[in-house]
Amino acid sequence: MKGVKNPFLVKGYLTKELFCNREKELEVLYENVSNGIDTTLISPRRIGKTGLILRFFDYLKEKKWGESVYVDIYASRGLEDFIRMLAEAILLKFPEKTSIGKRFMHFLKGLRPLIGYDALTGEPQVQIVYHTPQERENTLKGLLDFLDMQNVPIVLAIDEFQQIAEYPEKNMEALLRTCMQQLNNIRFIFSGSRRTLMLEMFSSANRPFFASTQYLTVDKIDREVYASFIIHLFENYGKEIEREAVYEILDWSNVHTFYTQSLCNRVFAMDEFPVTAEHVRMACSDLLERNEPAFLQYRQLLTPIQWNFLIAVAKEREVRQISAQGFVGKYNIGTPANARRLVKALVDKELLLESVDKKGIVYRVYDVFLSRWLEREY
Repeated sequence: MKGVKNPFLVKGYLTKELFCNREKELEVLYENVSNGIDTTLISPRRIGKTGLILRFFDYLKEKKWGESVYVDIYASRGLEDFIRMLAEAILLKFPEKTSIGKRFMHFLKGLRPLIGYDALTGEPQVQIVYHTPQERENTLKGLLDFLDMQNVPIVLAIDEFQQIAEYPEKNMEALLRTCMQQLNNIRFIFSGSRRTLMLEMFSSANRPFFASTQYLTVDKIDREVYASFIIHLFENYGKEIEREAVYEILDWSNVHTFYTQSLCNRVFAMDEFPVTAEHVRMACSDLLERNEPAFLQYRQLLTPIQWNFLIAVAKEREVRQISAQGFVGKYNIGTPANARRLVKALVDKELLLESVDKKGIVYRVYDVFLSRWLEREY
């Protein structure tokens, strides 16, 4: 692609040519929005769900289907943050020079906001002063109603949606659900990385969002599909990589999108061609050295027994029977009950990844680079 020196992106989305696969997921999302169905999108962090959403928005453009708005609420701490981020996302999507943007600015002026623009990114910044909780709730409803009243269908993707469960406003789920039920032209994608919490929000009969969406789980890209994609990108940029080297990349990164892309990015940047498995191993070592300060910081934030438990899981690569005597005894963890307490603490800290497959629950160190570093160092 013209202007892109390294085709292996580690964040964001540029074009479909630099995006690997996810054809089935795109078809499911398109079928849902075309038929008026909201989607709950669940995946571990850094597996590529945000990239999928942005690729889907591009896909909608290709289909000439409506408009799309993306808002990431991971950093939000309450309803006021949620409103601000949503307003900024709408302004980013519909600048003032567009017809919808002009109408939105007129709507915002009624709220007497302070509107500025980030000096570095140029992205809009909105601040609204509220005097009562009711004003906040009315503003949220007003923003959604505004989108709903435009003459085009709109997909609104809310990333890291599980964050609303942490808000001090305990009625947030009910408030948002009530607003949604009165909308006709907005289709929602609720995206989240904390599987257990997302499932609880959308599958518990006593929660407002119960049975209101269809689920879509994003997992690893097929190994052979990813291998072909990597080789294809190297070839498109006039570079050569041996297939053995590609498999070395996928094995070491556990075919986890962010870590695979990061390793490919580093290998490509080494400018050693044709790329061999030995070049990949050199890049792996370099990445671990670059990230070592962060890994050492993790150790300072954990108790010795938590740190040792993390090492144990890293050495095993994955653990299914976390409280089994074989695992507990091998690493001197103590009792099975102690193992279960450690798992809960490390999952809550997002240092261990708990996932489910047809065989049951499996645990891995969440950060693949940290896992490889622990294997190497201990």
